[in-house]
Amino acid sequence: MSGQIPEYASAIIIGGGVIGSSVAYHLAKLGWSDVVLLERNQFSCGTTWHAAGSIGTMRANESQAKLSEYSMAVLSELEAETGQSTGFKQVGSLTIAHSQARFEELKRVAAMNNAFGVTRVDIITPEEVKVIYPFLETGDLLGASWVEQDGIASPVDVTQAFVKGARGRGALCLEGVRVTGISQQNGRVSGVLADQGNIQADFVVNCAGLWGREIGKMAGVNVPLHACEHYYAHTEKLDDLPANLPVMRDPDRCAYYREDAGSLLVGSFELNAVPWGQNGIPLDFAFEEIEGHMDEQFMPVLEHAMERVPMLQKVGWRSFFCGPESFTPDGQFHMGEAPELKNFYVACGLNSTGVQTSGGLGRALADWMDLGHAPMDLWANDIRRMYPFQSTQHYIQNRVTETLGLGYDNHYPFKQMKTSRDLRHSPLHERLIAHNACFGEVAGWERPNWFAPAGVAPEYEYSFGKQNWFEYNAAEHRAARTGVVLFDQSSFAKYLVQGRDACQVLQRVSSANVDVEAGKLVYTHWLNERGGIEADLTVTRIAEDRFWVISGAGQAIKDLHWLNSHIGEDEFCCVSDITNAWAVLGVMGPGSRDLLTETLNHNMTTDAFAFGSFQPVELGMSCAYAARVSFVGELGWELYVPVEQAHHGFDLLWKRGESHGLRLAGIHTLDSCRIEKKFVHYGHDVADQDTPLECGMGFVCDFGKKIPFTGRDAILRQLESRGFMHKRLLQFLLQDPQVMLYHHEPILRDGEIVGQLTSGSYGHTLGGSVGLGYVKAENEVNQEYLESGSFEIDVGGDRISANASLKAMYDPGAQRMRG
Repeated sequence: MSGQIPEYASAIIIGGGVIGSSVAYHLAKLGWSDVVLLERNQFSCGTTWHAAGSIGTMRANESQAKLSEYSMAVLSELEAETGQSTGFKQVGSLTIAHSQARFEELKRVAAMNNAFGVTRVDIITPEEVKVIYPFLETGDLLGASWVEQDGIASPVDVTQAFVKGARGRGALCLEGVRVTGISQQNGRVSGVLADQGNIQADFVVNCAGLWGREIGKMAGVNVPLHACEHYYAHTEKLDDLPANLPVMRDPDRCAYYREDAGSLLVGSFELNAVPWGQNGIPLDFAFEEIEGHMDEQFMPVLEHAMERVPMLQKVGWRSFFCGPESFTPDGQFHMGEAPELKNFYVACGLNSTGVQTSGGLGRALADWMDLGHAPMDLWANDIRRMYPFQSTQHYIQNRVTETLGLGYDNHYPFKQMKTSRDLRHSPLHERLIAHNACFGEVAGWERPNWFAPAGVAPEYEYSFGKQNWFEYNAAEHRAARTGVVLFDQSSFAKYLVQGRDACQVLQRVSSANVDVEAGKLVYTHWLNERGGIEADLTVTRIAEDRFWVISGAGQAIKDLHWLNSHIGEDEFCCVSDITNAWAVLGVMGPGSRDLLTETLNHNMTTDAFAFGSFQPVELGMSCAYAARVSFVGELGWELYVPVEQAHHGFDLLWKRGESHGLRLAGIHTLDSCRIEKKFVHYGHDVADQDTPLECGMGFVCDFGKKIPFTGRDAILRQLESRGFMHKRLLQFLLQDPQVMLYHHEPILRDGEIVGQLTSGSYGHTLGGSVGLGYVKAENEVNQEYLESGSFEIDVGGDRISANASLKAMYDPGAQRMRG
């Protein structure tokens, strides 16, 4: 132990790897005093010490690109501040493609990252690759991406620099102190129990790496991650190997290469990994190697490497290494405040990106703790996206066998995970199987994405173009627009909010006025104090003191945490998750009224059943509810049926629907219809950094209601300053009907990048790919701005002309769903 255990700390960071040391440094840099970093063994042990140390800036979204950019920049700052070398060298990085799918992906990713404005990514020819990396066999290459600013660093030295910097700013960094428990009081963390003594604390941060799930369990916090075997090998020292040799990645062969102290390091991210530590990780595990499965897992990768870099056939090999690294269910690292325990934060599960993310992640988490909210859009990494079942041993040890290889797998649109499936089923699941549904997974739910015709296997054939289900989706889409379709929307998150103060709480949390008469449904946002959107959902009043809240399938943990956090200690309001109590059948399309009038024996006219109404109905023998609302932009109703009666309700609707031309439709059709209507999707089109004014939904804000909503002042300031006019969500329609949009494609106006798409799909009614995306400009983004410029969308380096609109191009007046 390298210091005395204190009695109190403002913040305790558990784990002295590169992430924990970065968090300690950045908290101290913010001016926090009494910061304590606890490492059970020695700094950088566990995983950090054997990381490859690649420093890359080409990432999957803008926030992660910014984190990586800062992670690189802070290395030179650390060296200047501490005198401790980080081993950073700017050598550049290559990612090669020898398949058409990989080359298409590289071009799309390059365009996306260039739109982020963080790094410059160039697509280069095989001849240019040969010049940059002369040892490479390039005869079969189609091209590559080249990032000149990328580099390599020493993971141990980076960690030591963070520790030295943290100490220099007043943090206490201790080795040889093992945390044995987490103390808590009144729903918030109060300190840690350790083998050297207990410490009281205001904040605790779980940066325990391989042990992150176990530390989470001590606190009653869900942290799904698991170790896998990870491999690399070193050649003998090579006299002709340049010290500035670029990092080279060959994702189609699961391999990466980098120079390391005169040797060439070859590592792998195999697609079918092997989990490790299923029975727990030994407490004394520190700098050990593990036996692994070298012949089965790594040798096939090495054989391909000898073909790609022929000189490897003639050199000796100094070492073959296998060590554990931790991976998460979706391949994204975890960060943020745990919903189960206030002031308990998480930063772990880095999926082999720890060193290149360390600086940015450490700063972002420190800012989060200091400000009380995320400093940027970090929903993709927010620990609240995870569900308890994802930490079960069976789930996580199977899932990580797939997630290890995600970084090097083809990132096709709509790519589905194969492992740890068939967990959460709608009560209609077997019925949908019988109708040839192809399922996708969200938050563990198996949801029908599309339906294959009889005789066609309901399986994806992935590509970046029009996939094999395109025409089936088109038929479902047309039926939704011209006839009547049935969606299974049972995966909606559903909450019952009740009690004497339920209305008061929801009025304060909701931007819209939800103090309406019973039987009314209200579309609203939940905003933070900055006016950013924390939730996009509906609130329905069931009775004076009872409400239903309906949200997206993936937002339940976040929504419940947000709502419960905003109930005052003296308020009587109870929140229950009733998701699993109700099936939801969405009956949508112009023919929905006729079908439901006949099936429900209920007056479905607008006079009797206006848009936004919620009424009890009889679906055969079932006592159900019908809500007149639509996410597809057509006349329609959502039927809420008790789960144990869902089969009866489905069968009755399907039988009655035969004479009305009823057909089943999947989630892809829900998406293609909603994007034509410019309806937003939380996590893509709106998040906590976007306001209702910016996304064109200021109508959800009721400034005159008696109980002011959270974020009201921020929205009023933005309204008065017209600041929202410089960032606005637009809808785009490609003029080339053959090109597909997905998300993150750059938006250009008069040849200059002005934004990027947040989501994309094919608009079968509009006749081309449709995208939503924010445009940012010095001038106001208004109709004149649109008409005075020409717009294009960069799709993998090809600029495709596009029409732009502030309003929905399909039924902008919403007459079809309200009429």
